[in-house]
Amino acid sequence: MFKRVLIANRGEIACRVIRTCRRLGIHTIAVYSEADRDAQHVRLADEAWPIGGPRPADSYLRGDAILAVAKKTGAQAIHPGYGFLSENTGFARACTDAGITFIGPKPESIEAMGSKAEAKALMQKHAVPLVPGYHGENQDAALLAEQAGKTGFPLMLKPAAGGGGKGMRIVRGADEFAQALASAQREATSSFGDARMILERYVEHPRHIEFQIFGDTQGHVIHLNERECSSQRRYQKVLEETPSPFLDAARRKSMGAAAVAAARAVDYVGAGTIEFIVAQDGEFFFMEMNTRLQVEHPVTEMTLGLDLVEWQLRIAAGEPLPLRQDQVQAHGHAIEVRLYAEDPDQNFLPGSGKLRTLRLPPPSAHVRLDGGVVEGDTVTIFYDPMIAKLIVWDVHRVQALQRLREALAASEIVGPKSNIGFLERLARHPAVVEGRIDTSYLDRHLDEFLVGEAQPTDGVLFAAATAALVHDESRVASAPSDPCSPWARADAWRIGHPGKRIVALTWREQRFEIEARGNTANYLLRHGEVDCEVAGARLHDDSLSARFDGEARRVPLRTDAAHVLLHDADGQRYSFARAAAFAWELTATVGGNQLIAPMPGRIVLVKATPGDNVEQGQELLVMEAMKMELALKAPRAGTIESISATQGEFVEADAVLVRFAE
Repeated sequence: MFKRVLIANRGEIACRVIRTCRRLGIHTIAVYSEADRDAQHVRLADEAWPIGGPRPADSYLRGDAILAVAKKTGAQAIHPGYGFLSENTGFARACTDAGITFIGPKPESIEAMGSKAEAKALMQKHAVPLVPGYHGENQDAALLAEQAGKTGFPLMLKPAAGGGGKGMRIVRGADEFAQALASAQREATSSFGDARMILERYVEHPRHIEFQIFGDTQGHVIHLNERECSSQRRYQKVLEETPSPFLDAARRKSMGAAAVAAARAVDYVGAGTIEFIVAQDGEFFFMEMNTRLQVEHPVTEMTLGLDLVEWQLRIAAGEPLPLRQDQVQAHGHAIEVRLYAEDPDQNFLPGSGKLRTLRLPPPSAHVRLDGGVVEGDTVTIFYDPMIAKLIVWDVHRVQALQRLREALAASEIVGPKSNIGFLERLARHPAVVEGRIDTSYLDRHLDEFLVGEAQPTDGVLFAAATAALVHDESRVASAPSDPCSPWARADAWRIGHPGKRIVALTWREQRFEIEARGNTANYLLRHGEVDCEVAGARLHDDSLSARFDGEARRVPLRTDAAHVLLHDADGQRYSFARAAAFAWELTATVGGNQLIAPMPGRIVLVKATPGDNVEQGQELLVMEAMKMELALKAPRAGTIESISATQGEFVEADAVLVRFAE
């Protein structure tokens, strides 16, 4: 076994690899960019070395800098994690040439599967089922349009290189093809440096099921069962689980055999994943192979009781596979979701900023957390905005889903906006609960998973206000003072009549004022024209219990001096900020006369010029930020007075990009 391993990655996967290495007694070496000098993977590793600027191209994608650190520190092997250089053939070869073990497949295997087009050609030779389409070298636009017609519509455009849903487009008619092709090629070039595309027949309402495979240097290959990844938004996986609720034993066996055949076709060594598209009738097609460890590998580990990173290390060191295929025995059901700094109600706009509060459920036999940040860290604009992976396990799927709902309810992020509420609605949705979701379901029914125009009810506001009042009174009561003094009371006492307090709460940029009279857990509350009498209020074990107009209720919530987080009877999350009762300043809002950058990013396309008359919602610019393209649209119909951004320019958040004539 290796004594010294360098981890050529960052964030949660670097931390996850470090944990396994530490358990095995392996000395770990981390590398970091300028933006990550205080990151958790730097603090967890036994030693850490700087490799460049904050942008990935200046640091984590610099194979030369990483190899220089490996040589300097005496690293025997490099674990690439996933993303960055994990599927880079040149880097894998450079490691071998330097006498350092690359913890991954052979460069030839990466090369064979690095291009979706070449991978499809290879799979075709080995009788692995393929989706009809075109994956040839000729990328002439006219030829691609001709092949699109032969394949038939709807069809899928996919970059020949890369993955993660980047550059993928569904084209439903010949009139859409040219524009979709240009957009897909542009995004593919930006993400992977390769504009080549493949065409595939689009399978309506498919499921996405992948098989974890492992090979060793002795020529053995096995699979470690499937993961269902059909809960997706714009081809990005949202919820992953194993076993699949769709597969039966016979289909699992045939898909597993096809996955092993695909791995054998490239003489595969190490961890990899064979991804399949599965039609509603159960017919399955090879989609692609990922020649690395997958983000969702923990669900496989939870059901098999294995450490796949340990398997990677042992196989890279020349050891045989620890198990035969007939020894792979799964137990229970595991589900994974990813907590992101993003705003689902603003088209999942990625966020950045300091994590002022990061509360996650305690790890247990049923709950696992793989994270790369802690409270007080900053989510930067330079990398993927994932905060943590939340994985749950239980004996059956129904119980695992309930574990997931409980774990999400116990999670709270204050700072950048997060997708926790979205994930809670996902975990309760009938399509997910009943296991009938397909890869485009979320995109077709996205409004069912968003808050939208929902407003907190009076009952929710009264519960939040009661929690705030009890919390504030408990702080005053615990402070040393004269118990007989009227100034020690927290009920707005005044001479001559009962005191009135205002509890001010804000939610989604709205302000709510609740009038309160009374004290010591008994209050008369008013919101607008609605009154509520509260009696016997008590905070205990992250919940409020009280009688509201005579009805006893328990409300799950947490509160402090700045926030109240609660869930209503339907499980809807409300995170209220406490506001000053009498000092309220309305934030100046931007009118409809300008278009503002929603976050820092690079302008990749300008689609309008000064003097143009445009319609509301018309696309004016395309921005690239946090590894995705954002379409910036006109806030209203009108005439463009000026455009402040140029193609290729990096702009800061809130920069005015377009001005409209009055």
